[in-house]
Amino acid sequence: MERHRILIVEDSPTMRQLLVFALKRLKGAEIVEAQDGLDGLRKVTSDDFDLALVDINMPVMDGLKLISLIRDEDGLKDMPIVVITTEGAKEDRDRALALGADEYLTKPIQANKVLAIAKALLKIE
Repeated sequence: MERHRILIVEDSPTMRQLLVFALKRLKGAEIVEAQDGLDGLRKVTSDDFDLALVDINMPVMDGLKLISLIRDEDGLKDMPIVVITTEGAKEDRDRALALGADEYLTKPIQANKVLAIAKALLKIE
């Protein structure tokens, strides 16, 4: 069975729980949590991940900065990134996608939507 390593970078424990709950339904998913952008950067650069879910508004380092740093790393150029945010404004979305995010989810998010996007990006049937 194929394993998929997923990194969740989100400062809200409740939100992380919801995402973990949703993604646990993927067979073979191994989920790692990071509580802010800096923590996320440390984890993503020292380990292999197949997908990252990144919140935009976080202390220490925000999600947009994290995405641009991830995209600067040679080995991480192709890792899919899903942005999760309370910001639904078009310019926020455009900025995130321009920086290299693959998908953009606005809160409140539904578990089945997260699951569908994760499956699509990980190419799981």
